[in-house]
Amino acid sequence: MSDTGTAEEIERFGNPAPLVRAFGWAILGALAALLVNNILILAFGLEGPTALLAGRMDGLIPAIVYVLFIGAAILYPLRSPDVALRWDARRIHGFNMFLLRGFFFGILFVGIADITIAFMRVEKIFVMFLDLPTARLFQRPDFVGLYVHFPLLILGFVFAAVKRKALGFQWLALMIIIAELLIVITRFVFSYQQAFMDDLVRYWYSALFLLASAYTLFEEGHVRVDIFYANFNLRKKGWFNAVGTLFLGIPTAAVIMLVGLEGKESIMNGPVMNFEVTQTGGLGLYVKYQMAAFLGVFAMTMLIEFVSFFFEAIADTRGEPGHREVSSEAAA
Repeated sequence: MSDTGTAEEIERFGNPAPLVRAFGWAILGALAALLVNNILILAFGLEGPTALLAGRMDGLIPAIVYVLFIGAAILYPLRSPDVALRWDARRIHGFNMFLLRGFFFGILFVGIADITIAFMRVEKIFVMFLDLPTARLFQRPDFVGLYVHFPLLILGFVFAAVKRKALGFQWLALMIIIAELLIVITRFVFSYQQAFMDDLVRYWYSALFLLASAYTLFEEGHVRVDIFYANFNLRKKGWFNAVGTLFLGIPTAAVIMLVGLEGKESIMNGPVMNFEVTQTGGLGLYVKYQMAAFLGVFAMTMLIEFVSFFFEAIADTRGEPGHREVSSEAAA
């Protein structure tokens, strides 16, 4: 199945559902506002919009950001009421898959670069061809994060834009197998083991399991306690999926985002701001801060995918054409 679904094969215009679309797009607008406000709070020390309740004007700008983003998100479906739910759903899914491809390729590049740097740092190779002050820069997590990891993450998104049909997690899964094989060979054949080798596998594993969840949702591959669902007709399945998404899926992803981004010392912001490393220090990879950020990427991409899934479910309840059948292999 293509990662962009079959958006080109469905009708762009269909039975109007502007209120349902406005609700879904408002959620995406709120998500975008949350991410922008998080940057403003971390970079400029602003308070969240709740500060207005305490009479502090620092919360005014974040409040305005929420109003603008949510308002613009709602305005789009109201100005285009005839756009079909499935068309919106597939476009949202396609954008989400672009984000995931970018993260997967970026994480793949970062892992390869960081294990190379870690090896050269541990084996003191940098000092062989660099002066001591420059070599010491590669012992600083903030330097490696800003000048190595960040450009490689950007390169991952550039690569994702070019390789539109490539699913990055397939390459990441292959590299995990290769990394595990190399660990076995170096440990039992050459009696060589370093902390950065295990760090690489944990780094890639965490990315694979957290970030592939949104695509798995699209393919309906998550475990479902199926007692009655399999015997439902398409309309009943649509209601079941819509209610589950509305009251379980979307709130869960939203809570993870809100708790994880609650202030500078939150479980996601804190490690990222400090470029946190593992207890092995300079003997391991400098990617622990990214593993904390994976929680945010997981929640963000799941929330986006849940909106797409919600649109598809409502379209099923309305009997709209274009329902996508999931292959048995994908759903297994």
